[in-house]
Amino acid sequence: MYAIIETGGKQFRVEEGAKIFVEKLEAEAGSEIVIDKVLMLGGGAFSVGAPYVEGAKVTAEVVEHGRGEKLIVFKKWRRNDSRKKQGHRQDFTALKIKAIQA
Repeated sequence: MYAIIETGGKQFRVEEGAKIFVEKLEAEAGSEIVIDKVLMLGGGAFSVGAPYVEGAKVTAEVVEHGRGEKLIVFKKWRRNDSRKKQGHRQDFTALKIKAIQA
């Protein structure tokens, strides 16, 4: 069984035992969270929500918090001898999916 969930403005396809990286959540490492924004359930029983599936939830464990790889943002304006270089590292939370309840 798999589910499509929404968190942090993004959608993820998850299965039990999968590890996903989502936008930073305010939860301590080692704690459990429940995600009730389930858009679709698949495999075996197939159901699509409008917008969310009623009574469906996904339980996940917070594995760690961290920061992603550095992205370089470089802008250059021609004929002006102007340029700007910036770096960015996005915060993330790693989740391990424990259970999917329909």
